[in-house]
Amino acid sequence: MDIQYLSEYLEFIEVEKGLSANTVNAYRRDLTGFLDFCADKGIFGVEYIGRNHLNSYIMKLRSENINSRSIVRKIASMRGFFKWLCANEYISNNPISALEQPKLPKKLPKVITFQEINEIFRSDLNTMDSLIVELLYDCGLRVSELVNLKISDIDLKSRYVKCFGKGSKERLIPFGKKAKESLNKYLKVRDVLVSKYNLSAKRLFIKETGKFLTRQDVYNFVRKLGEKIHKQISPHTLRHTFATHLLENGADLRVVQELLGHSDVSTTQLYTHITKKRLKEVYFAINNKS
Repeated sequence: MDIQYLSEYLEFIEVEKGLSANTVNAYRRDLTGFLDFCADKGIFGVEYIGRNHLNSYIMKLRSENINSRSIVRKIASMRGFFKWLCANEYISNNPISALEQPKLPKKLPKVITFQEINEIFRSDLNTMDSLIVELLYDCGLRVSELVNLKISDIDLKSRYVKCFGKGSKERLIPFGKKAKESLNKYLKVRDVLVSKYNLSAKRLFIKETGKFLTRQDVYNFVRKLGEKIHKQISPHTLRHTFATHLLENGADLRVVQELLGHSDVSTTQLYTHITKKRLKEVYFAINNKS
């Protein structure tokens, strides 16, 4: 199979499109799996891949009980690859252009209540833990945005944090007084760690061991927070909750879109379904009591 084309494409989406290393690796896995499948079928050139090969691959994924969401993601990876191959005239016809996309069931994001958020904040959190929760919930940051924050990204005076989201798109997000207090407390601890380990690091989050905070550290920490409220939650749960609570309190949908860094408002609109669902639950709970 044309590995050179794949290497060129991955370089294109990383350098020119500015996709993150995690996204590029996901594309690499998805496309390598498909190209290996084609090679097993005796297809060793992208120009020989047809619609029938794509259909056979999708049938194989389904036979392996791969869920619909993962299949849709793999199709999206292939769609981008074939579009690039056509644009560069490596192939003359795009075999995936008319491929039907599997329908996904609408799944509402998991959120937690104000009471549960307050319960988390009332738990025994150290200075860094408290700041992590503040930035995930108060600013709606993605976990990758959080761990990559630099000292220079924080404006304490104006109470803004600058972060770089998907496609390296920059956005400014305001934060509240509590987050500012948590930042001030953590920065004092951080100064001690920088001095102790003789660091010149620009990254905001440094662990007590002198190492940088990782995505896995945050996932493990938030999972333990969930145990305090008897729920399974992830960092993205706090981001979903941030958006939902804003909308429930009258925030404009477009403003929430900007704060989340969504390129399409339809992605943000999903949260309006959550607020409607919760309104119905409250309404029926009250009426059932009366």
